[in-house]
Amino acid sequence: MAGLRLGPLLRYADGSSATVWVETSRPCAAEVRCEGGAGGSARTFQMAGHHYALIPVDGLTPGTSPSYEVFLDGTRVWPLPDSRFPPSVIRTPGGGADVVRVAFGSCRWAAPPADEKDPVGPDALGSLAARLAADPDGERPDVLLLLGDQVYADETSGATRRWLAARRDLSDPPGSEVADYEEYTRLYYESWLDPEVRWLLSTVPSCMIFDDHDVIDDWNTSAAWLADMRATHWWQERLLSGLMSYWVHQHLGNLSPAELADDPLYAAVRESPDGTDALRAFAAKADVDPASVRWSYRRDFGRVRLLMVDTRAARVLEERSRAMLDPGEERWLREQALADRGSYDHLLVGTSLPWLLPHLVHDAETWDAALCRGERGPRWARFGERLRRAADLEHWAAFPASFAALTGLLAEAGSGTDAPATVCVLSGDVHHAYVAEPSWPSGTPDARVLQLTCSPVHNSIPLSVRLGFRFGWSAAARLLGRRFARHGRCPRPPVNWRKTGGPWFGNQIMSLVLQGRSARLRLDQARPDGTLRTVEESSLTAS
Repeated sequence: MAGLRLGPLLRYADGSSATVWVETSRPCAAEVRCEGGAGGSARTFQMAGHHYALIPVDGLTPGTSPSYEVFLDGTRVWPLPDSRFPPSVIRTPGGGADVVRVAFGSCRWAAPPADEKDPVGPDALGSLAARLAADPDGERPDVLLLLGDQVYADETSGATRRWLAARRDLSDPPGSEVADYEEYTRLYYESWLDPEVRWLLSTVPSCMIFDDHDVIDDWNTSAAWLADMRATHWWQERLLSGLMSYWVHQHLGNLSPAELADDPLYAAVRESPDGTDALRAFAAKADVDPASVRWSYRRDFGRVRLLMVDTRAARVLEERSRAMLDPGEERWLREQALADRGSYDHLLVGTSLPWLLPHLVHDAETWDAALCRGERGPRWARFGERLRRAADLEHWAAFPASFAALTGLLAEAGSGTDAPATVCVLSGDVHHAYVAEPSWPSGTPDARVLQLTCSPVHNSIPLSVRLGFRFGWSAAARLLGRRFARHGRCPRPPVNWRKTGGPWFGNQIMSLVLQGRSARLRLDQARPDGTLRTVEESSLTAS
């Protein structure tokens, strides 16, 4: 009899359809049955000895919240027996309401078992699940955006290290990091089988994008870094397995049913008795030709447009033409941001890496990029490369041309008679939360443009990080940063900005409530008792 190994995850949901992702123990027919008669089914596909299905659900009614069950070969496997959680539901938009609630964050280590001490404190996703479970008919996010580092391939838990040691000799590279697809599946089990998080992901739609730790720290930080990695014997398998597991566990669910129907790789994988070779060939092509793949995607939630941007695999790394996005990716982002501007009131740009950073960090990254380009000679260039890797100097500021292009695009998208009310860049990565607001020397856009950063969901926040980022926002740090910039002969950035909220430190989740042309922000932090505490709540618009 087929069993449910992982999931269900409610991924896509619109007014009439949805997708639900599952992993099963064997090949089978996976089916979703909703209260009221809606539902759908799909055969599993095979990948590296594992079995998955992305079940399309049709016949939903806008503005309703039917509960659902999952069946495998006709046997009910979800909800779990004796579950202490409310029924999983598919809440569809519509029914006259124009409110869109978006929750987001990044950087989540898997929580340890309930009977073990958590070394990094309470999990914000687990606390969000507890809040929703306590009031299942109350307000809940319409979508949960997970902005990178959903799993940590390079920082494994004690339990995973013991599991790895039973498979292979950890004295051989990559040591206690994951090495192949099977080991990646262990990370997803550890992260998504947590009872609270499993229920949360079964009942709140989610959109995901990778960051570096989903593959390795500082992934694609520079051409020299990539050459060093490719010289190792283990990197190729690690990268291909990372991309393959991301495609299966995260990327597929980001796509709408229409996009899935037009996806030739998805069709090939489903039609094959074993899709491993097809997906591996796809990943290998993505490695040698990143422009052949698009991980970025667009989702529309009523009059809210979300653009999730790949800031890792789409990079151009040659020093003289470094770019966060390759030309095709940059063109796609511009087209999606400017298309039919009158059709949305709020533009959300999801990028795992913040656009606007503390001023000292921004200037240090711009300076380092100049050194690595050779602006101060070969010796400084070698120093710059060492510093870039040691200090993680690889955000938008480390790609000055891309920073300027994004800055110009956000201003253009936010200007004119058909401008939205807000243009918000949603980010994580930097292990604190803050709000930053730009101002342009040439004039302020009609929309309110903001950088909203929230991290981590569940990770460590050393004292040095807290002190460093607090200092990074200070006036003294800004002066120091300008000295770095002058040494690198760096022009002033095309935009000014100031911190208008934070910094906040802790395991946390940020939320937006978007209704008409109004927008409200809330930041909740996880407390030791498993609840969430609201530490910031404010309006982002005049209305």
